[in-house]
Amino acid sequence: MASLLDVRGVSKRFGGLSAVRDVSFSVEEGEIVGVIGPNGAGKTTLFSLVSGFIRPDAGEIRFQDRTVTDLAPERRCHLGLCRTFQLVKPFGNMTVRQNVMVGAFARHRRPGDARAAADGVLEATGMTALADVLARTLPVERRKRLEVARALATSPRLLLLDEVFAGLNPTEIKGMVEFLGRLRARGLTLLVIEHIMAVIMQVSARILVLHHGEKIAEGAPAAIARHPRVIEAYLGEEYLLA
Repeated sequence: MASLLDVRGVSKRFGGLSAVRDVSFSVEEGEIVGVIGPNGAGKTTLFSLVSGFIRPDAGEIRFQDRTVTDLAPERRCHLGLCRTFQLVKPFGNMTVRQNVMVGAFARHRRPGDARAAADGVLEATGMTALADVLARTLPVERRKRLEVARALATSPRLLLLDEVFAGLNPTEIKGMVEFLGRLRARGLTLLVIEHIMAVIMQVSARILVLHHGEKIAEGAPAAIARHPRVIEAYLGEEYLLA
């Protein structure tokens, strides 16, 4: 059976910079796969390639056993592949419900249907009480949850999460971990970029490590934590002593 996502030898250059170089990996239905690496390793560029915001110079991207390499982001979204962004930018003068409806319109043409779908997502994400609140008034953790809710409203099969834990305090991180657990329990497949090692090691079944645009390791969290190249390039010897 084909993987839900299959990335084959993907490369991307920006002038003289090789941002992603010959990266291959797959994501199976129902998995949570983490993506880690130093700043500038190519993680967000890889997300942009998978989601269609930039096109690769080489390689192929397959989703649900069909080639999507040249499809625009909105076409991939309609197929069930959606992403969030590290810098969340909700529509500040719109309510939380209206923001989520923007995502729901990817599946529903009628406003009433989009509203019903948005309300369902708000209930599932624990944000019903905030439905009529203006998005610009939300604290960081709620803005990040809204970003995920808006993406969920597109009814994805694969959701790419770009540093949803960044800027959160320990209590908020705990809440977000539980939130991702509920998404996983619903059968959603997740590809997650994260710098907080305690979090990514906890939530991921498998981890992909990038360095200077190349994949240097892939495997279970325990194996990645002991991998010599990962320790040298990213984790550091002190991680083993923690």
